[in-house]
Amino acid sequence: MSKVQEKRSKRIRRHKRVRARVSGTPQRPRLFVFKSNQHIYCGLADDVNSKVLLAFSDLKLSGKKTNNPTLEISKKVGEELGKEAVKAGYKKVVFDRGGYKYHGKIKALAEGARSAGLKF
Repeated sequence: MSKVQEKRSKRIRRHKRVRARVSGTPQRPRLFVFKSNQHIYCGLADDVNSKVLLAFSDLKLSGKKTNNPTLEISKKVGEELGKEAVKAGYKKVVFDRGGYKYHGKIKALAEGARSAGLKF
């Protein structure tokens, strides 16, 4: 197994562990995060009804398009999702970090969502 495959399989195992405890409801949806090598994505999901309520990514940001999301871009993505969520009536969410460590881009996205008014 190569290092890349091993790293990915470890993240998937961590993600399964997180998802065993974290579930979204219609009143308190799950804020999920996924990052690829080039972009960062997040959204709100209702796991009871199996629906994605909102979704946002750095691809939707106006302005400079980049292939490597920085901490500032990740924070903006979190802020924009938070604004849309508050506008749609969601104030409280549960955070699903997707098996990633809570630092860097994931932490910046979470702080951006908190600054926009989400509580988790």
